[in-house]
Amino acid sequence: MTELLRRGRASLAFSFFAQGVAFALLVTRIPAIQDRYGVSDALLPVFLAAVPILAGVGSVTTEHLVKRIRPSRLLRWSQPVVLLALLGVGSGDAMAELAVALGVFGLAVGALDASMNMLGVSLQRSYGRSIMLGFHAVYSLGGIAGASLAWAGAHWHLPLWVSYLPVVAVLLPAVLVGSRWYVDGDAGAVKDADREGGEARPVVFKLLLPLCLVMTFAYIGDSTVSNWSAKYLQDVLGSSEQLATVPYNVYMVTTLLGRAIGDLGVRRFGAVAVVRLGALVAALGFAVVAGAPGAWVGMLGFTLLGLGLCVLVPQTFAAAGRLFPGASDTAVARLNVFNYVGFLIGSPLVGALGDAWSYRGAMLVPMVLVLVTLVYARSFAAQPDRYGVGHERPRTADVGPGSNGL
Repeated sequence: MTELLRRGRASLAFSFFAQGVAFALLVTRIPAIQDRYGVSDALLPVFLAAVPILAGVGSVTTEHLVKRIRPSRLLRWSQPVVLLALLGVGSGDAMAELAVALGVFGLAVGALDASMNMLGVSLQRSYGRSIMLGFHAVYSLGGIAGASLAWAGAHWHLPLWVSYLPVVAVLLPAVLVGSRWYVDGDAGAVKDADREGGEARPVVFKLLLPLCLVMTFAYIGDSTVSNWSAKYLQDVLGSSEQLATVPYNVYMVTTLLGRAIGDLGVRRFGAVAVVRLGALVAALGFAVVAGAPGAWVGMLGFTLLGLGLCVLVPQTFAAAGRLFPGASDTAVARLNVFNYVGFLIGSPLVGALGDAWSYRGAMLVPMVLVLVTLVYARSFAAQPDRYGVGHERPRTADVGPGSNGL
């Protein structure tokens, strides 16, 4: 069983990595995609909004599919579809082809994100200790790798399909081979432990709502950094164009570092303490950005944001699994929808406030929303940090490979 869990953990970690690469290759080459297909500035937001909306549909669909199909099977086939859709984005010529490719990408990403996190939550339950932050750390590493490949493609003026094809050619067979070792959680024992009056505890949205709000607020903060950090540094803090590209890279690196050590913090201090600290550090980061007198102080703020925000999303998925151990797949699928809600709200919200008020003032809004997480922090210690049929086993031996809990 130990060997099975080790292989399942490693193969799922690689799936997170591949998804990080694919998503970064898409979002960091948006200007090139716009130029290739002649998408106007007015039409571009429609295309960009369609992806998270369809991803939400894919996540909701996954909730129903897992009642008949194991999450591992959904992940095994949705990830290749995402990679092929990415290649389709880079290979088409007509606007209709772009629409189809992005539509397929969005639907498949929703299923992929949901099924990946379902497997992560069930593996964490099998381990009896926090490992979710490690999976998301590997996702961040994939994002850095994908962004670096995208930079190389832009630097050498490579056609999109030339940038995407080698990546897909490597990752596609690798994820298919790795999918042989995915491990589905055995929900039977969990349901037996959770029975009250002969029924497994269903997902009650009222109980899930605090986690949904935290997920939304976290992604509002994340999308603020990804969409507005460069513009803020250049237009508000007066940095050079080259320096303005640095904050997001710093944010990605600090996100990776924070997640790489985050599981150790959860094991030592508990999820509630880690979430509270993350929310406070993120709020401090937004405050520093809003009040920064110059570019370097602003970059310090974005560094703090990476360290603070990085723990919230993985711990929110983990908390949903603890709250509904007999129906964790359903809880994760519903919670995952609010990933895309936050993404859709964040960028337009900051842009509208920046135009109507000021961009410094706009940075205070996600700061306040992140602070609201403190109100819901107790939701991260549901019953209390229960995994499987008992409770968290903090002294369980670590059987996973790697120095970062993977």
